[in-house]
Amino acid sequence: MENKGLCPGLQECLSAVQNKISSHLFSHASNPHDLNLIKGKLVIDHSPGQSGPGKSASVQVYSCTEIDPNTRKGKLSEKAKLKYEKSQKSDGTRTTTYEVKLYVEKDFGIPGAFVIENHHNHKFFLQSATFQTPGDQVINFDCRSWVYPIKMTKTSRIFFSNTSYLPRDTPKALADLRQEELKILRGDGTGERKEWDRIYDYDYYNDLGNPDKGDEHKRPVLGGSETFPYPRRGRTGRPPSKKDPLTESRPEMINLDIYVPPDERFSPNKLSEFIGNSIQATAHFILPEAKSLLEQDSSVQSFDEIKKMFSSNRSQKVDGWLSEKLHKLVPDELYKGIAHASKGDHLMFTLPQILTNNEFAWKNDEEFGRQMLAGTNPTRIRVLESFPPPVSKNGEKCLINESHIVNNLDGLTITQAMNQWRIYIVDDHDYLMPFLDRINTNTKGICAYASRILLFLKGDATLQPLVIQLSLPCFSDGEIISRLLLPASEGTEGALWQLAKTHVAANDSVYHQLISHWLHTHAVVEPFIIATRRQLSVMHPIHLLLDPHFKDTMHINALSRSILINSGGILEKTLFTGEVSMELSSELYKKWRFDEQALPTDLLKRRMALDDPDNPTGAQILFQDYPYGLDALDIWSAIRTWVTDYCSIFYKGDNSVESDEELQAWWSEIRNVGHGDKRNEEWWFKMTTLTDLQEALTILIWTASALHASVNFGQYAYAGYPPNRPTHCRNFVPEEGTTEFGEFLKDPDKYFLKMLPEKFDMTLGIALVEVLSRHTSDEEYLGQRPSSEWTDNKEVLQKFETFKKTLEEIETKIRDRNINPKLKNRWGPAKIAYKLLHPDASNENRRGGITGKGIPNSISL
Repeated sequence: MENKGLCPGLQECLSAVQNKISSHLFSHASNPHDLNLIKGKLVIDHSPGQSGPGKSASVQVYSCTEIDPNTRKGKLSEKAKLKYEKSQKSDGTRTTTYEVKLYVEKDFGIPGAFVIENHHNHKFFLQSATFQTPGDQVINFDCRSWVYPIKMTKTSRIFFSNTSYLPRDTPKALADLRQEELKILRGDGTGERKEWDRIYDYDYYNDLGNPDKGDEHKRPVLGGSETFPYPRRGRTGRPPSKKDPLTESRPEMINLDIYVPPDERFSPNKLSEFIGNSIQATAHFILPEAKSLLEQDSSVQSFDEIKKMFSSNRSQKVDGWLSEKLHKLVPDELYKGIAHASKGDHLMFTLPQILTNNEFAWKNDEEFGRQMLAGTNPTRIRVLESFPPPVSKNGEKCLINESHIVNNLDGLTITQAMNQWRIYIVDDHDYLMPFLDRINTNTKGICAYASRILLFLKGDATLQPLVIQLSLPCFSDGEIISRLLLPASEGTEGALWQLAKTHVAANDSVYHQLISHWLHTHAVVEPFIIATRRQLSVMHPIHLLLDPHFKDTMHINALSRSILINSGGILEKTLFTGEVSMELSSELYKKWRFDEQALPTDLLKRRMALDDPDNPTGAQILFQDYPYGLDALDIWSAIRTWVTDYCSIFYKGDNSVESDEELQAWWSEIRNVGHGDKRNEEWWFKMTTLTDLQEALTILIWTASALHASVNFGQYAYAGYPPNRPTHCRNFVPEEGTTEFGEFLKDPDKYFLKMLPEKFDMTLGIALVEVLSRHTSDEEYLGQRPSSEWTDNKEVLQKFETFKKTLEEIETKIRDRNINPKLKNRWGPAKIAYKLLHPDASNENRRGGITGKGIPNSISL
């Protein structure tokens, strides 16, 4: 019966009556002895201040074996209300377990999906559900999604069991549900998304600028053009800005509620923890330095002053003009949290590891070189393939010649060193030169070079810097101005060398944040997530494989577009690239290739490994004391074996891959839409063979897990101390005969400190890396799943146990490497053990924090 024309309240009331009548008729239609009892348990998270849904929520189950002739779907049980069983509070969240009893006909069969309706006033986070049949078979549902009140959504939620089927093998009772679910998730591409909408669609990065705030906040749209290609992001559908119809409008304040589909949103505990960490970092690092904005000289005056930033004895009070400014910038909830934190106990923040054992180790050339192999950005360094370095794309000849380096090659000639692959380069020259005019002209207080540095691999496998070239475009005639600086440890030359290394570190910080970290992990993975949700049913085995590696990524990316990479965002404020930051990221996306994100391919391209057909990875690391490379190959090999084992369970050959219509639609959408600006590239896998599938999935899982871990979770250890990795410099290296050179000679340390970011920018950068380097307490790590019932396939579970044991063996190997005195780069002068690719698969009870180790399954921060 339809009830058109009734007011919503009356319609809801009438529906409830009809449901009761239907339930009554069903329960009396047969002798109770002819019915079977299905018992269920649902685990739900909700805020402590809110009551759980209780009887305001109801559940129905679909049969996966018996079809209703009227609907052509699985038979649907009657509705049953949730009944409270037990509850516990943890970390600001209350977890409640409910039980439910469903009476079904004896020929109902096995539940394959269930429907939940939320008539409560609040949304809740459904962790999991289990149903037990009369034959004691347990059907598991790994839900982990928000369920919104039906008065908002106008629809109920369907969850499917943890059993996986290729499309052709789907039970007939679930086939239509499978297709209906995918159709709902795709939406129709129109309208502004509401927080409860479970719709996945693509959009350009047209939400970074805010032209309504003024011309200084205009930013180009990234994606959809040859000039500014970029991966796609999740669509929100917000209306265009008033001044530019191509740019999406933005709220005035920092927006923590930007749309992401409910399945991608942080859990209540994760959101609470993330906001809490951000508030603590803001209160501790930023507020004490905020008033430096009013000071004439806001430079740090000594190294001790920087070190005191980590002390608990700092004023954090939010008052006066600062209170007013902050209140206008952030939402009320966030402002109240910061204000409260500023009045509470002063927290002692951990000293960055670079200072813990030797506070001057960062100045050491060996430590400087080691960080290129085992620091926050170990994926850039490569073997120099020809000497002198080739002419740049701008036509500039490299100034470095044999006389600059030959005396530092341990007695080797240039030819001998090149033949032994012992000269290395980190080159930030060509991609930066086209942007330097704008950077140095338009960005206040910024002095940036394009740098390249050569290094020599010594007999003990440590890296010795050989020479640094710093280049600037000449503003008048287009000529390039370059200067060379050579290593020195003392006096004026030693101080100038330290300034040159600092400029190299600033360049590397920019490349790290915008390319190695943001572009090569966060941005390039998001289109894969969207395509997976739109084209691969939750019943698809590849969806089940990939799901843990997508946890929280769309949400953290949405937050990043709101507060990090947007106009006036934290990266624009801290990095020397300023307002051209994302344009630069777009420029380097032109060089991105998905196939080259395969670790062995990357190492071979950089000549950090040799072709080795006898090695399972196809590559042999060039030298054993490359911590990132050696550990990474072990992790890569473990992931690839797991992926190969998993795929072999469901795909018996190339034909089964090529005939999987969902898989083919998924791959086509990734190439043609998600990475649409790269659709015509020849390097895309054809996805016609099982090998194609295995390689693509290995790259994707590697990128989302280990690659991201290696470039993210070491940030506080190294970049938490700005002199070691500044985000920008405010002075050039002084030339003899200038006023600046006189200032430098008078007090080289003071000149160095004035070259670093101002106190406020410095503390903003520290606060950022402090938050990004933290593992949250609900993190899920490589080799871990939220429960042992994440799949009903016993063969998959056996292969996963093998994967987990392999990771545990890798942990032991890494520990052994870290205590091997011959491997100097595992610790270096700063005595920081390389643990960023330590899986920690055996640690089931971690509580989060800055651990410097552990590989999360996904890009979750």
